[in-house]
Amino acid sequence: QVQLVESGGGLVQPGGSLRLSCAASGSIFNINVMGWYRQAPGNERELVASITRNGRPNYADFVKGRFTISRDNAKNTVFLQMNSLKPEDTAVYYCHAATFVGMPYWGKGTLVTVSA
Repeated sequence: QVQLVESGGGLVQPGGSLRLSCAASGSIFNINVMGWYRQAPGNERELVASITRNGRPNYADFVKGRFTISRDNAKNTVFLQMNSLKPEDTAVYYCHAATFVGMPYWGKGTLVTVSA
């Protein structure tokens, strides 16, 4: 089992920045990919960014150039630096981890609100 705990959400003005963190615990040696998904009201959950254990990132087109994902394997933590935030980035952001055999785990989510 893997437990994921997110932190760092909140209210920010358009154009502002936030940094999300997700700490993993439990059977962390099984984790391959970690990443972030988001879900806005009325929308399906969508991939924001992911990063492999060896540091290869993958981004959704709508965040390229604005968001940066990083990972600290020693601390079992993944980060999402979000810059130039837009109102349409408002959503609940979920941390995700997948093991080497594809077993998924989810955090409970953290709310990001971008509003003036």
